[in-house]
Amino acid sequence: MFSKILKYDIYNKSKTEFINYIRGFDKIHIISGNPEVLYNGLYDNSVFEGCTIKNSVIVPDGIGVVIASKIAKSPVKEKIAGIEVMEEIVKFCVEDKKGIYFLGAKQEMLDKCIENLKNKYKGLIISGSHNGYFDTENCEDILDDIRKTGPHVVFVAMGCPRQEKFINKYMNSLPANIYMGLGGSFDVISGKLKRAPKWMIRFGLEWLYRVAKEPFRIKRLGVIPKFLLKVALNKNYKA
Repeated sequence: MFSKILKYDIYNKSKTEFINYIRGFDKIHIISGNPEVLYNGLYDNSVFEGCTIKNSVIVPDGIGVVIASKIAKSPVKEKIAGIEVMEEIVKFCVEDKKGIYFLGAKQEMLDKCIENLKNKYKGLIISGSHNGYFDTENCEDILDDIRKTGPHVVFVAMGCPRQEKFINKYMNSLPANIYMGLGGSFDVISGKLKRAPKWMIRFGLEWLYRVAKEPFRIKRLGVIPKFLLKVALNKNYKA
């Protein structure tokens, strides 16, 4: 069920199997394991700990991780995009009449994201929301709101490593069952940004589309060859 890549266990089945898998947990932290997150975790203890504790699970979000799994001779079945996992979770929360708390992004984008999801998924229960502009070390008002509203899911879209650190720090003191960091997904769902065409996603070229739309991301691409080199040099790593 898991592929070993460096010090990480990466979920290696299909997206459908993953959604069924996470429904059996009382509390779980889902990490969209792209090369940037995993590489940063090697040098940031708080991120690494959050990725490796027993109630965390990493999905292979990014063609770089799919390639890395092949280098490590423990291939994953498919890329599992975080935004697609999010939508599957939204679907079963609607079916089960369970609430979701949205945390992150600019207020305008957050409001539009929620509006679009409510229009798409009739019956969606929004337990609460807050933009991502706050001090994560001094946010008792937000934590109290999450405790009071009792959501089943907390989606956090504040970018890596801030969202991972927030979840790691507070999830055990909050009532939700599922926690997931989503980076810029709220901006995509709001309509501010668009995902790549399906053919680009199918051929593992979503990264190229994102760089074309947001050129500042090109600096972040440098982590992919660093991550792949690390995997190649440590492909026989055993825990």
